[in-house]
Amino acid sequence: MSDPDSEAGMELKELAADEAATGKRLDQWLAAALAPDISRNRVQALIRAGAVTLEGAAVTEPKRKVSAGELYQIVLPEAEAPEPEGEAIPLTVLYEDDTLIVVDKPAGLVVHPGPGNWTGTLVNALIHHCGDTLSGIGGVRRPGIVHRLDRETSGVMVVAKTDRTHRALAEAFADHGRTGDLERAYVALVWGVPKRLSGTVDAPLGRSTRDRTLRAVVPEGRTDARLAVTHYTVLERYGQPNDEIAALVECRLETGRTHQIRVHMAHIGHPLIGDPAYGRAFRTKAKRLPQPLADMVATFPRQALHARLLAFRHPETGAIMRFEAPIPADIAELMARFARL
Repeated sequence: MSDPDSEAGMELKELAADEAATGKRLDQWLAAALAPDISRNRVQALIRAGAVTLEGAAVTEPKRKVSAGELYQIVLPEAEAPEPEGEAIPLTVLYEDDTLIVVDKPAGLVVHPGPGNWTGTLVNALIHHCGDTLSGIGGVRRPGIVHRLDRETSGVMVVAKTDRTHRALAEAFADHGRTGDLERAYVALVWGVPKRLSGTVDAPLGRSTRDRTLRAVVPEGRTDARLAVTHYTVLERYGQPNDEIAALVECRLETGRTHQIRVHMAHIGHPLIGDPAYGRAFRTKAKRLPQPLADMVATFPRQALHARLLAFRHPETGAIMRFEAPIPADIAELMARFARL
């Protein structure tokens, strides 16, 4: 019998010993019962780790003899994902030296392997491009990754090749440029035009109560509340003076929370065009638009968000490095269409 919900990421199996099991070593009997999914060496490790119990007590001796009628429980950890391998995925490299690489990540590319995306990620592309030179601090599935962008957000990213560079960049990103030289600027197409053409959204973020994969503005006193500050400036306004439909906004981060720009802009009433998570309530606005813009907006496959600028002090040379990624074609076409309103 198995219970996949016994613990998060665990599976609990119950195995009853019959007469044929009498006198056999516990590790031998369990390995035969669980073959071919788990090796005998793995079974021995689980026994020694206390993952096998008999009548509620851990059995930690692999050589223990089994008796008929005994009921054993074994907790099986979730299978570990394989280490990522290099894949020949095209990369747009903005800069590269022996200690770091800067790329323009396209929309649709996941940064690192994870559930549902064990291959085809930026990490797989970097391993192919850089070989074994990536920093190992991030772990085998996140080598060199100092920061990340959402899957459907495009733009500039820096990746570390050495542990020293990784540590220095990680400190800069953790500080968010308050005392250093880190600078990050995004452009976003949003619904409507903020009344104030520049401003700051200072609103803590935590997990959404309707979906734990999403974020929401939460009260400061909540246990998961995290400081989140976004500075925005309206760059372009689209529509007629008395009927402005959308705007191009630059957002600069003072903190770097998950989905921060998307949540903050929705919080002030101007969600990103195409945002499937935080802009659903504004989908009907597309019906007010002329063709072919209406169809283009209704079928736009991602949030219209692009990491345009990244600047930082090079950990080795001390020079200020500044990189800009041009607005990608899909967002540029939307901007051109809105500009005709």
